[in-house]
Amino acid sequence: MQTEKLSISLPLDMARMVRRQVENGDYASNSEVIRDALRIWQQREEERAERLEIIRAKISDAAENPERLTPQEVRQRLDRLHRRTAGEP
Repeated sequence: MQTEKLSISLPLDMARMVRRQVENGDYASNSEVIRDALRIWQQREEERAERLEIIRAKISDAAENPERLTPQEVRQRLDRLHRRTAGEP
């Protein structure tokens, strides 16, 4: 694996957190801590991009095949969605 050396500045609390991980033996070096954090960030960004692509596809499908609902049907669907996200049965 090719590498490139970077110099970064971190807030004191983050720098302490990195050093603490190395001191605790969880990582062999500061660089390992940063690489692991960047891998997690990269994975989160990839998952976010996938979710956005799914949303865009749903919006596109809805625009191409609109479902006609009455105001009452819209209200019922919104109420069900609200109950589901609020953890209600």
